[in-house]
Amino acid sequence: MVKEKTNPVEGEEFSLSDKRELVLHNDDFNTFDFVINTLVEVCNHEPEQAEQCTMIVHHNGKCAVLSGDFTELKPKYSEMLNRGLTATIE
Repeated sequence: MVKEKTNPVEGEEFSLSDKRELVLHNDDFNTFDFVINTLVEVCNHEPEQAEQCTMIVHHNGKCAVLSGDFTELKPKYSEMLNRGLTATIE
């Protein structure tokens, strides 16, 4: 987790970025094509990138598919859950 500091009002420090990862987990019921299409549609992956992430998930059990602030990742996480995928924000 990376925190950047600014020179805020009255000496307080604010976190400008709190980077996290959207992690996709392996399951036994979604097809490769469905997962690839979801990564393209939800995470804006290129098809090749989505395919590589899907293979990593299949072989390693999980893969970080996107990074960013929690507020950026939360809607994508929710959409992946709505589509029946198993994901976490770490």
